[in-house]
Amino acid sequence: MSASLPRNRMGIWLIGARGSVATTVVAGCAAVAAGLHPPTGMVTETPLFADCGLPPLASLVFGGHDVTGCPLPKRAEQLAAGGVLPHGLPAAVPGELAAADAEIRPGGPAPGDTRDATEVIAAFTADISDFVRRNGLARAVVVNVASTEPVATGDALPPSSLYAAAALRAGCPYVNFTPSTGLHHPALAEAAEESGLPYAGRDGKTGQTLLRSVLGPMFAQRALAVRAWSGTNLLGGGDGAALADPAAAAAKNAGKERVLADTLGGTPQGEVHIDDVPALGDWKTAWDHVAFDGFLGTRMILQTVWQGCDSALAAPLVLDLARLTLRAHERGHSGPLTDLAFYFKDPLGDAPSALGDQYTALTGFAQRLREGARDAEDAEAVAAAPDTEVAAATSDTAAAAVMANTADAADAEAQGC
Repeated sequence: MSASLPRNRMGIWLIGARGSVATTVVAGCAAVAAGLHPPTGMVTETPLFADCGLPPLASLVFGGHDVTGCPLPKRAEQLAAGGVLPHGLPAAVPGELAAADAEIRPGGPAPGDTRDATEVIAAFTADISDFVRRNGLARAVVVNVASTEPVATGDALPPSSLYAAAALRAGCPYVNFTPSTGLHHPALAEAAEESGLPYAGRDGKTGQTLLRSVLGPMFAQRALAVRAWSGTNLLGGGDGAALADPAAAAAKNAGKERVLADTLGGTPQGEVHIDDVPALGDWKTAWDHVAFDGFLGTRMILQTVWQGCDSALAAPLVLDLARLTLRAHERGHSGPLTDLAFYFKDPLGDAPSALGDQYTALTGFAQRLREGARDAEDAEAVAAAPDTEVAAATSDTAAAAVMANTADAADAEAQGC
């Protein structure tokens, strides 16, 4: 249900552009735009966002940074062999995969890189700006879908923050789909505020935390006392390898814990364990064990099992966020897009944590975008109207004003005024 308004091409610059999520985003966008597959999982393709002026999927151009060299077509073949992408899809969209791969530039900083942060940011900025210029893009958004990095310590900017700083300098809105630092670094706070750009994050909500954002409010609203909430995640692939680092896992778990603390009014006992199981590849199993008390202290238990493919769950959300942020930028929004909390484990600003409240905020955001699209349509209609039509409309307005003034004068004369 992409908007029918004519649109210039717009860009999505992916950090981690050759990873599983990014590859699924590029291949999936091409497949849906060509009508090969339905837009399952894309909230922006539901009636909620009809006529909101979002950029059509066919208008999107992809590029990005990555530290690996595996070409996107080859990566897509690997994902299809693993069941992440439909069989035959890489062969159905080879042009789109090759075009995106040609726009990927080396990421970093790599081990042994002697450049300081200023030089790295300048190089990343040049890559993004060149992407926009060469492709004649109306605007572009930078989206971080790279592997999770440990929580930043000290004053040095971690890689995710170097990319975020480059996005600001290139004049591009920014979305952090990971729990990595990104724009959260204190050194970037002033730059983000002064940029006048919209930004959103952080850490996309795709599985276990999605369930928690629904179940937490349920327990609170039913006045059931949650005593303990424990979880386990088994996953492989690049994300599993990255989260094998305890520091990276701690960064990932922070958002999961915030959801429970916010929706339950306190943090129950228990924690989340993340185990790297390489044999699982891109597939993840998440267990939750909830111990709660009912009436008269009766002890009860709820257990859930979530088995899903992270890339297939994340890709439609990345496309949603990119389109929404591009449209927000077009409409002149700036600062944190708190109405997009629906998509994140650890949303920016003073945003609710319950999924129902987040969806309500997203609905309001859609309405504002829709009103903006109608204003744009009206402005385009006036601009496109022939001079004779404008003149006629002006004449009719003037005539109406004269008639109104005449009637007022007649009334006044009748009353002896």
